[in-house]
Amino acid sequence: MQKFLLGLFFLCTTSVIWGQESQQEKLEKRKAEIQQEILDNEKMLQSVKKKEKSAVNVIILQNNKIKLKEKLIYTTAKQTKILSNDMYINQLKMNKLNRELVVLKEDYAKMIVKSYKSRSEQSRAMFLLSSENFLQAYKRAQYMKQYTGFRKMQGEEIKSKSDELLGFNEKLNAQKIEKKKLLAENTKEKLSLEKEKREQLKLVNSIKKDKKKITSEIKRKQTESRAIDRQIDRLIREAIAEANRKAASENPNAPVTAYSSARIVLTAEGKILADNFRANKGQLPWPVEKGFVSLGYGEQPHPVYPSLVIHNSGVEITTEQGANARAVFGGEVSSVIVLSPVNKAVMIQHGDYFTVYQNLSSVFVSKGDKVSIKQNIGKIRTNGEGKTVLKFTISQNTSYNNPAYWLYRM
Repeated sequence: MQKFLLGLFFLCTTSVIWGQESQQEKLEKRKAEIQQEILDNEKMLQSVKKKEKSAVNVIILQNNKIKLKEKLIYTTAKQTKILSNDMYINQLKMNKLNRELVVLKEDYAKMIVKSYKSRSEQSRAMFLLSSENFLQAYKRAQYMKQYTGFRKMQGEEIKSKSDELLGFNEKLNAQKIEKKKLLAENTKEKLSLEKEKREQLKLVNSIKKDKKKITSEIKRKQTESRAIDRQIDRLIREAIAEANRKAASENPNAPVTAYSSARIVLTAEGKILADNFRANKGQLPWPVEKGFVSLGYGEQPHPVYPSLVIHNSGVEITTEQGANARAVFGGEVSSVIVLSPVNKAVMIQHGDYFTVYQNLSSVFVSKGDKVSIKQNIGKIRTNGEGKTVLKFTISQNTSYNNPAYWLYRM
């Protein structure tokens, strides 16, 4: 029973180790992704710093760099913890092997002594000749053969367990080196993070005197943003009305009231598209190849003055200069909107869902075009301060959704 429980315990711990190794691989991959994001962020930061026109833009990029550093530290700490657990389990297995080896060696030593005492050929012959009958002689011969085989098997088992123990010891030593490396990485990143925070604080303090100017700029941008939101809302309502008029003409026997609501009455094809879009919630690709969220959805505090609240109907994603916007899902271009001489937008319909991509300098699609997932639809504009920002919104009919719940790992 005790052997069964021990076997069960080590079967479970082996499963845990396999799971931990898989998790370690995932964490290592995620760590590499974060490190690449830090490099991309640094590239954008240096580009903005060269312009030297907006300290606020630098602060936004610095904030993201700090968040990425914190993620990296957390990921490395998690790796260290998993490695420590793995090392503990390996140590338990080594202890068990050591105990088994002690017992095996003691038994083997006793057997060697016994064998030594009866080592002469004469003793073996007398043992066989003293048998009372042929059957007993045969059994004694078999016993001597099995005894020799068992001794050989025990010797091989001792060698096998010794080799296994050596393997575990080498693995444990390698894990100790890896753990030391991870701890050193974490210490280095923590020091780097503290430096980033000190620089950020210095920058924030240097521009606090410009509060009046920043407040005025925020109000101006919010007024422009709300005007654009109203324009897009109107276009969404027009798209809903157009889709319902088309559905009504194809089904003249349906009640008029069925097509006069503020939501699209989906066709069979439209329902499939909407269901597929909804099924991919949390898994949609980003509307840019590289970037980070520089302004979240809803009511957001200003990066320098938290008391100043900024309303956002979607998310703003800062990316690198020359980047393209791409469709997050297959659908049909509902509108190409000229918001200003330097700001265009594309609205794509996915059943009763709409995605809008704002702040494009040029557009690669036209109204009515069918687009596929990750298809480039336009070039994102870079402003005079060196910022390349895409505003992205998702709505179901006219109800806006938080894109953070829809895009993969936002």
